[in-house]
Amino acid sequence: MNAEAGKPVAERPLTAKGRATRARVLKVAADLMFEHGAATTSIDDVKRAAKVSASQVGYYFGDKQSLVRAVIEYQAQALIEGQRPLLERLDSFEALHAWRDHIVAMRMERQYVGGCPVGSLASELADSSPALREDIAAAFLRWREPIRAGLAAMRDRGELRPEADPEALSMALLAAVEGGTLLAQTLREVAPLEAVMDAVLAHVRSLA
Repeated sequence: MNAEAGKPVAERPLTAKGRATRARVLKVAADLMFEHGAATTSIDDVKRAAKVSASQVGYYFGDKQSLVRAVIEYQAQALIEGQRPLLERLDSFEALHAWRDHIVAMRMERQYVGGCPVGSLASELADSSPALREDIAAAFLRWREPIRAGLAAMRDRGELRPEADPEALSMALLAAVEGGTLLAQTLREVAPLEAVMDAVLAHVRSLA
């Protein structure tokens, strides 16, 4: 057996070409799982779509669960990167409303199809594996952190009252995005997402 193949996946050295191939396979896997679901996307499906061998998929990712975990990380990172630079300074009412407008615009651009990539994985996988649920939970908390940090900065500057709770408010905003996105996807209109985000932001403003 190849000595490198016997190492844990994270410890296997990759050339520049190998890193590029791994990134391509991961994107293909993420796209397939977003469109068809993680459970019904097989290693063979990924292999065929990415035009690589099963041994390459195994070398880069190990087994199916490890591939799914890599997809969760990929989707979480893509979700956060897609909201930069807005997420980096959510520390004013103007910034919060600009972020709200960006979320709404993204839904409209996608014509409400597909939902949230991390939320979709959560609805499918959260009860299937403790490890996958923990990965998805960590992804949501990573997304929530800049929201919490911005609200905390507003409170520290006195722009929100001392009783304002950044932990609870940031979780409410995240839940508003996820729930509103699901309803927008189902009803094929943006109004539910706008309504719930506006309601939570109005509550935040009431704490000024």
